[in-house]
Amino acid sequence: MSCSTDDNMIYNFSKENGVGDWRIEDDRVMGGISQGKFELSDEGHGRFYGNVTVESNGGFSSVQNNSMDLKVDPNQVVRLKVKGDGNTYQFRVQQSLSTRESYIKEFKTNGEWQTVEIKLSDMKPTYRGRSLDMPNFNHTTIKHVRFLIGTKKVDQKFELLIDSIELINA
Repeated sequence: MSCSTDDNMIYNFSKENGVGDWRIEDDRVMGGISQGKFELSDEGHGRFYGNVTVESNGGFSSVQNNSMDLKVDPNQVVRLKVKGDGNTYQFRVQQSLSTRESYIKEFKTNGEWQTVEIKLSDMKPTYRGRSLDMPNFNHTTIKHVRFLIGTKKVDQKFELLIDSIELINA
C-alpha cells in the first residue's frame, strides 16, 4: 500500500493522507494497562503518544498497519523521518500476517527531526520480545509495519511524530 505516487513511499503522513489503516495495540492484549494513542498532528504528522507502564505485567504500546502489500528486497533500506522525545523505539516488520515472528530494529530519538535508515537484512527476528534463532530478514514481501515502545522497569510518557516511511535502494 502506498499513499503517494512515489513507488518507494510506504506511507507519507499528511493532512491529505491522514492516518489511514494505522491502529494502536497496547499491552492490554495481555492484561497490561499501558495506553497509546495515534492521531494526525496539526502539522500533518502521525502522532503516536501515551503512557507505558509495567503495572499489571504490562510494558509496551505500539501503532501498526496490517494492510501493507510491499514487494521488497532484503538489501533495501527503510528510511524513517521521525521526531521523538529521547526514548528508544522499535521499528518492526512482518513478511506475512500468518507468521508469528517480527523483524525489529531499535532506534534512539533525540528530540529533533531525524532520518533513521534501517537495512531490511539487519532486522532481527523476535517473538514476544525474545530473540529467535533464525536468519535476519530475508523475505521479498512486507505485510505488516509497526512502531513500538517498550519498558522493562520504568513507567514513562512517550511521543513520536512520524512524517514518512520510505523504501530506498542501498
